[in-house]
Amino acid sequence: MLASLRTYFISGLLVWLPIWVTLLVIKFLVDILSKSLLLLPPQYQPDYLLGVHVPGIGVIITLVVILLTGLFAANFVGKRLLALGDAIMARIPLVRSVYTGVKQVTQTLFTPGGQSFRKVLMVEYPCKGVWSMAFQTGEVSRDIEGPIKSEEPMVSYFIPTTPNPTSGFLMMAPKSKVVELDMSVDQALKYVISLGVVQPVIGDKNNKSRGQG
Repeated sequence: MLASLRTYFISGLLVWLPIWVTLLVIKFLVDILSKSLLLLPPQYQPDYLLGVHVPGIGVIITLVVILLTGLFAANFVGKRLLALGDAIMARIPLVRSVYTGVKQVTQTLFTPGGQSFRKVLMVEYPCKGVWSMAFQTGEVSRDIEGPIKSEEPMVSYFIPTTPNPTSGFLMMAPKSKVVELDMSVDQALKYVISLGVVQPVIGDKNNKSRGQG
């Protein structure tokens, strides 16, 4: 009897847990987008202008603003104004460091053809004979390689923690010390987040991951 109840409970948990986590993630994203309207003065916020609270309007307005900003940034005038804004930000102490760093990272990650987070690697970490999954973030510059006196080109890579892949460790190693996997980044992330339960299909980056019970 107890064994049957345990089986039913686990079966129910496997149904509800993914749904619950998905809803939490969606709620988190919606809250972030909605709260972006709090940057506006109270008299210009949608609730004040409309006289009634409309659920989700913050998300819609934020997405529209992002889209319009992208359209504006793609034309000649927008590019000139953005270049002027970048020059101004680059002259402000402290703000310059944060703004420039974030801008470089976002451009590297989201620019088509970029090499960051495009390759999945296997590296020996935290000790020899123990392997961890990593994402290549780029190639190490000669300025950094100089003091190390590496005899071959080096790559930098990010080893994510699990189940939270947003934190981790930045490592550097010669190319011969890392093994590139024929696996998509999406598959690798699912593997990391699921604690290794969702097994990726090696050999075809277009294949979808398949769950293992």
